[in-house]
Amino acid sequence: MNDNALQPEPVRIGIVSISDRASTGVYQDQGLPALQDWLTRALKNPITFEPRLIPDEVGRINATLIELVDAGCSLVLTTGGTGPALRDVTPEATLAVAHKEMPGFGEQMRQISLAFVPTAILSRQVAVIRGNSLIINLPGQPKAIAETLEGLKNADGSQKINGIFAAVPYCIDLIGGPYLETNDEVCKGFRPKSALRPAR
Repeated sequence: MNDNALQPEPVRIGIVSISDRASTGVYQDQGLPALQDWLTRALKNPITFEPRLIPDEVGRINATLIELVDAGCSLVLTTGGTGPALRDVTPEATLAVAHKEMPGFGEQMRQISLAFVPTAILSRQVAVIRGNSLIINLPGQPKAIAETLEGLKNADGSQKINGIFAAVPYCIDLIGGPYLETNDEVCKGFRPKSALRPAR
């Protein structure tokens, strides 16, 4: 048997930190390292990251998302620019490049964050599909990024509220992307039995 058949499929993932101040060097960006660290721990697949650090400008965000999708990123995660402030335009820019909107991701992120802060209702994260790619806006803080991706656990380690990443592998299956395999201790991906590949 071909050894490569036993290996998880490689995946290209775009990670985008959107911040006027970080992109101009006023402070050090924390979004890209947080995204890369979490994804490296959560996925068994070999990952090629496409990182971008850009300002809060609709045109730049539009162009960056399209560029990453065209470069073959099956998944694009953004962080920053999703609040109500005047310069927060990430959701508008994301919706502008969408072929389909996936509202459940934003709804679940706000549900998770509301367990910690009442101001979670001010967040406007969206998720969309463009071509064969899933694009998700995440919160700006590394702690909130991990919480929304992983969900909330009980004291005994069992899952209390599912994180959004549990649904990402199957979503990417459905849009024609690679078969993502998760490390269950970080975040267990869910697929219906009919979509599961045999355990290796």
